[in-house]
Amino acid sequence: MASVFGGCLDDPRVIVREADVGQLMRSEASAWDAILLDVDNGPEGIVHKANDALYSLAGLNSARAALKPGGVLAVWSQGPDSGFTRRLKQAGFAVEEVKIRANGKRGARHVVWVAINGLRPAAASAKL
Repeated sequence: MASVFGGCLDDPRVIVREADVGQLMRSEASAWDAILLDVDNGPEGIVHKANDALYSLAGLNSARAALKPGGVLAVWSQGPDSGFTRRLKQAGFAVEEVKIRANGKRGARHVVWVAINGLRPAAASAKL
């Protein structure tokens, strides 16, 4: 992945943790500027049942608590899920659902939810 990320991982502001993300989110309050989730195939495509908790309201509340004010939770999925969008909003996030093509201009449409902690939707869009 070095060809993709270049030297960004050498930046002293970047911290990468290899750990159980659910446990990490539950144990570190207001610690993170961003949390990026690419787990299984997204909220609806669960391969490992234990990962389902990440996408539950309780899991999203943990993610929000782990983020600094204005922090970003970004979640990749193989496809849209209106129920997940609602849960993000219930957890207190301002949410934008971004549809992207899997292979540039062609291929299936995947989704990345960009959820901002503690901002009203208009402020969240301006931040993006």
